[in-house]
Amino acid sequence: MRFFDKAMQANDVPEKVNMDKSGANKAAINEINARGETPIIVRQIKYLNNIVEQDHRAVKHVTKPMLNFKSFQAVKCVLAGIELMHMIRKGQLMLEGCNEMSFADQFYALAGRIRLA
Repeated sequence: MRFFDKAMQANDVPEKVNMDKSGANKAAINEINARGETPIIVRQIKYLNNIVEQDHRAVKHVTKPMLNFKSFQAVKCVLAGIELMHMIRKGQLMLEGCNEMSFADQFYALAGRIRLA
């Protein structure tokens, strides 16, 4: 319950939540819905949850050797960088002329530096 309250304070109330068959998570969402706030749709569909789990598998791969983070700010920065690299790799970065640029050039363009070939 505390996890969902903290997450919703930072990111607003979600419309839908995908989760596994965890009874504790379902009970927490049911309690939040019973408060009379905006109703949250719970989707306990294994297929949808597997997509979410698969998407952050690469994040786990990068962060596991780091063992621990000292602050939430450090976690925020590392995760933002990892997600940025995945967006670049997937072609989701919206920069002018990025279709002709390599992944490295797109990264350097974000950093404000021009890469000399």
